[in-house]
Amino acid sequence: MDYETILYEVEDGILTITLNRPDKLNAFNEQMRRDMIDACDQADADDDVKVVIVTGAGRAFCAGADLSSGGKAFDADKRSDRASGLHPDGGGLLTLRLYELNKPIIAAINGAAVGVGVTMTLAMDIRLAADVAKFGFVFARRGIVPEACSSYFLPRAVGISQALEWCYSGKVFPAAEAFEGGLVKKLIPKDDLLQTARAMAREIADNTAPVSVALVRHMMWRMLGADHPMEAHKIDSRGVYHRGRSADAKEGVESFLEKRPAEFSGKVSSDMPEYFPWWTERDFS
Repeated sequence: MDYETILYEVEDGILTITLNRPDKLNAFNEQMRRDMIDACDQADADDDVKVVIVTGAGRAFCAGADLSSGGKAFDADKRSDRASGLHPDGGGLLTLRLYELNKPIIAAINGAAVGVGVTMTLAMDIRLAADVAKFGFVFARRGIVPEACSSYFLPRAVGISQALEWCYSGKVFPAAEAFEGGLVKKLIPKDDLLQTARAMAREIADNTAPVSVALVRHMMWRMLGADHPMEAHKIDSRGVYHRGRSADAKEGVESFLEKRPAEFSGKVSSDMPEYFPWWTERDFS
């Protein structure tokens, strides 16, 4: 599949999306937003895709927004590509689409991840980082505020105190600090990063039921906003009931008892249970 700003490669159940503007340090622009959202749509529609990995080409993951337009880079009213007035921010449109994804997604952060380059990863499930990577929530240093729904995602990932320290200062910090602050799960030598991400993806793709994984993803993310454990109990109970009657559940038990690999037949594109989705879609207003 051909895109202007990303590479899209599926191999043996694993989709690798590579941000591909290496001469611009993979700086984020409107075309990359469109390409990434379309790639999410394609991944959800393709039952051969079991897990998604996102990484960057060259020495950066994503160095932030493309600032080539100069001082008007963040001024929507002065940009020629849209009418003036309030619009959803582009990074937010991407993270909201990532939030809705039905496939597990791993960020393999190979280099600098700054601004939207790091906030886009907050809606990804697992963040792995090369030990040479750098991070920065630099918005206050650019005279703007955090975007891409990061005021929701970041405190939930690292806690409010750590989130505010990084966003107040706007500093660029090393991978070791990102690891210590809980932003990334593991630090890995750069040459081993993709291999490690693929091994993690392989464990998921080879051993789990895709419909179950899709449900787990939405259950975990959406319960972050629940106001009582009863909300989780309702969804857990529905999931156990509907999945317990499925061919996948029968296969999961029988393969375990017979000591053989499971062969799950359920498809995310067609076999999600009748109660899914259980939430009400939100509008931008």
